[in-house]
Amino acid sequence: MVIPFEEEYRKKFYALEEKIFESNMWSEGQMLHDFEDKFGEYVHMQARGIADGGAALLAILSYLDVHGKDVIVPSNTFWADAQAVRYAGGHPIFADCNREDLCLSLADLKRKVTDNTKAVILVHIGGHIAFETEAIAAFCKEKGIYLVEDCAHVHGAWWNGKTGGNYGIAGAYSFYATKTMPLGDGGMVVTRDKDLLKYVEEFRNYGKEVVDGHVYYRMQEGFNYRLSEFNAALGIVQMERLDHILAWKRALAKKYDQIFENRVKLPEGMISGYYKYIVFDTPLKQETGQVFGPRDQGYRIAGVPADVPNSDWVTAHHKCAPIYLGYEHADKSVDELRSILLGE
Repeated sequence: MVIPFEEEYRKKFYALEEKIFESNMWSEGQMLHDFEDKFGEYVHMQARGIADGGAALLAILSYLDVHGKDVIVPSNTFWADAQAVRYAGGHPIFADCNREDLCLSLADLKRKVTDNTKAVILVHIGGHIAFETEAIAAFCKEKGIYLVEDCAHVHGAWWNGKTGGNYGIAGAYSFYATKTMPLGDGGMVVTRDKDLLKYVEEFRNYGKEVVDGHVYYRMQEGFNYRLSEFNAALGIVQMERLDHILAWKRALAKKYDQIFENRVKLPEGMISGYYKYIVFDTPLKQETGQVFGPRDQGYRIAGVPADVPNSDWVTAHHKCAPIYLGYEHADKSVDELRSILLGE
């Protein structure tokens, strides 16, 4: 698979690179600030760039001080969530998902909450917003538990005017090479909490603050999680391309909707970014594997026994039809795609 990047956008990226060279600031410069502003405007919050999505989660959890506390994470998600909890000193507690959307189950979340629960990580799986997001957010607010959103898949998804990160205290975005908005690597913390924004600025830079050219070390938990000017410049350009990428994926998804009946079906009014197109119990001639297979899921990697029947079912029963930008058969008719994907 080749990652498409049109010539006109390459030229825009090269022009921004020239600005970086002229500025003599390859890190902590204007490109990062511009990227943060543009991304924050897009998600309707403030944003701070960081090295990757995992570092974004770690920064949020460190700010919340989950040391010695329980943090509930979905069993059907990547290892990064549980690992971030561990690195922040917390204890990951695995809760089951729902079969309909592959995301955290409110019912099992309620069963797993104890007096030691300080935070919940809600992962938006596959490009859509978790179907029970509003109910989970309301429950966490009622219990005085922090809600953190893992937004690694959710670029371009909207529901009732909100996108990922708007429901809890903060969201963590990833720009890894396979994501809908790829930078090779990179991440973003989005929030309305001004103290958290300040914390991320220091956390990503060894815990230091620079004031009038003087360096002050404000905290001990910071490390080098900076996002370079070059990645930030690519982020600016990718934001210009994002509408094109999303329109391309949604056009293909409309064709797939006519082929696959047994699939993830979005609630009324929800718009997906289609990081993945998820089908159930369907033999595919061409596929892009699974959202998360048994080798990826955190509770399996951790070797922690967990009663999560829905997550186990999802692992055994779902696959993903190709929906990456540049898929060579995307321009085919519905009938042609049906033949290619199903052999019918």
